[in-house]
Amino acid sequence: MNLKAMIGVNPKKHLGQHFLADPNTAKKIAESLLYKGDVLEIGPGMGILTKFLLQNKDVNLAVIEIDGESVEYLQQHFETLKIIHQDVLKCDWRSVFPNQFAVIGNFPYNISAPILFRLLEYRAWIPEFTGMLQKEVAERITQQPGSKEYGILSVLLQTFYDAKYLFTVNETVFNPPPKVKSGVIRLLRKENFTLDCNEKTYFQVVKTAFNQRRKTLRNSLKGIAESEKIDPAILQKRPEQLPYQDFITITRQITA
Repeated sequence: MNLKAMIGVNPKKHLGQHFLADPNTAKKIAESLLYKGDVLEIGPGMGILTKFLLQNKDVNLAVIEIDGESVEYLQQHFETLKIIHQDVLKCDWRSVFPNQFAVIGNFPYNISAPILFRLLEYRAWIPEFTGMLQKEVAERITQQPGSKEYGILSVLLQTFYDAKYLFTVNETVFNPPPKVKSGVIRLLRKENFTLDCNEKTYFQVVKTAFNQRRKTLRNSLKGIAESEKIDPAILQKRPEQLPYQDFITITRQITA
């Protein structure tokens, strides 16, 4: 299933990354990683985070980098590092590590959503996802029902992962400095990360509901479900009021 297409993500060119320039922040991000074993770093740039990850004896690190100059720099400064010179949105992450692996990185702002949807695609192999995103995106992922920021990303990621906002990073520690703050999050896969409903329908329900988030579910889901199949109490609510469990309930009811 193509989740990016389903959610309506339109990836753009992503070489304009803001590079982290503060070693203390990089060290703090590296220390936020709990996983021991194979770890995939996305977008290492000049290796400021890579350096601290390599100091962790419990980590077997590989990196994916699209920029040729950055790859050349990494090859010169980290001779034994496994470097995949590819587009992270096009390569098969399991070609790097075929079994379980964690993902970490200072994720480029303009492809953070596609990266997160790839995480959903590979969730059976990724028990932890830790790293830095635009603060607005990081907060959206970790929001609870009832919040204005709570949306598609919140529901889908929290369906399979426990999400925690760790700390905020100021603009001044980047080169060039972005116009917004960043946030570091940690996603830990739930013990039961399989869906007890039709997966394709579930994603469709979540997307359809939030595409018309000002409407009650009775109105927003008209095109994909008969209202008599859904709990009337749920139909009266707006999507941002529902935890992911209610979306699973809706999916079960309309596919029964």
